[in-house]
Amino acid sequence: GATLPVTFRALEENLKIDRRVTRFVLPLGATITMDGTALYEAVAVIFIAQLHNIKLTLLELLTISVTTTVASIGSGSVPAGLDTIVIVLTTVGLPAKDLSLLLTVDWLLDRIRTSVNVLGDGFGAGIIHHLTRDSLVEADNDELIRQIREDIRMIFNLL
Repeated sequence: GATLPVTFRALEENLKIDRRVTRFVLPLGATITMDGTALYEAVAVIFIAQLHNIKLTLLELLTISVTTTVASIGSGSVPAGLDTIVIVLTTVGLPAKDLSLLLTVDWLLDRIRTSVNVLGDGFGAGIIHHLTRDSLVEADNDELIRQIREDIRMIFNLL
C-alpha cells in the first residue's frame, strides 16, 4: 500500500507502462498478490521445524506451500505475518512458541518481503501492458477519431 505512489511513478515514467494498466493492476496486486509474504512464511515455518529437528514429509511441505500461498492472499500488513504463520504452523502441527525468534530479524526481512511483493506487482503490470498494448493503442485511436469528429461537428454547428 505505502509503496504504490513510488511504484506508479517508476512504472509509468521509467518503463513507460500505460497509466490505465498501472492504475488497475498495481492496487489489485498490492492487495491480492503477496509473493514475498508467502515465501517468507513458508521459509519461516520450515525454519521452525528444523529448529526442533522435525523432518517434514513431502506432503507436509506441499501443505505448507499451499497454506502459505492461500493465507497470504489479501493478508494485511501484520508485522511478520504472524497471524498467517500461526495458521500454517497449526496446520502442520508445529509449535508456535518460537515466533519471537522471527521478530528479532523481521525489520530486515520485511524490507526484502516488500521488495519481492512490489517486484511481483511490477512484473504483472509489465505482462498485462505487453498483452494489451495493441488494444490500448486501438482504443486511443478510436477515442482520438471520436474527438476529432466531435470537434468537426462543433465547428460546423458554429458556421
